[in-house]
Amino acid sequence: MDRQPVTAERFRPRGWLDRLFAIGIVAKGLNGAAELVGGLLLLLVGPDRLHRWVADLTLGELSEDPDDVVARSLLRTSDGLNGDAVLFGAVYLLVHGLVKVVLVVALLRNKIWAYPWMIGVLLAFIAYQLYRIVLSPSPGLVALTVFDALVVALTWREWRVQRAAGRREPVRSGRPGGR
Repeated sequence: MDRQPVTAERFRPRGWLDRLFAIGIVAKGLNGAAELVGGLLLLLVGPDRLHRWVADLTLGELSEDPDDVVARSLLRTSDGLNGDAVLFGAVYLLVHGLVKVVLVVALLRNKIWAYPWMIGVLLAFIAYQLYRIVLSPSPGLVALTVFDALVVALTWREWRVQRAAGRREPVRSGRPGGR
């Protein structure tokens, strides 16, 4: 019997909604990669050094505008970091980032199992973000939540397209059904 290696068909956008889906998941992947870098930095850099970096970064902006909301917020956040907060933040960012990167790579490789996982993970993030919005609303968090909801809708749509096409597993040797 002639066995050929299993090759996964990569995701290829066919229309504007597919392109929007690809842009959304790539953005999620880039965000996940940034979270991995941030988590590693938190683990490798102590709270004191991190506060000094933020102070150096915000010094110029605060000298021009002492009431700059972003600079003050960054400075206040870095000032409040202690060992437990840094460890929690690092672990949170590493896990959050790793999950996103793995799911995005799987979606781009058209792994059918990744669609429901991405939907579930993003719905969990949205639930947490809604909780945070209720406690302390911010335009950035609202925008992130709306973006995540859009990615969920686009992922759901693409998953339905893949299931309608009968894809239960990667395409094998270019023939439907893997035969």
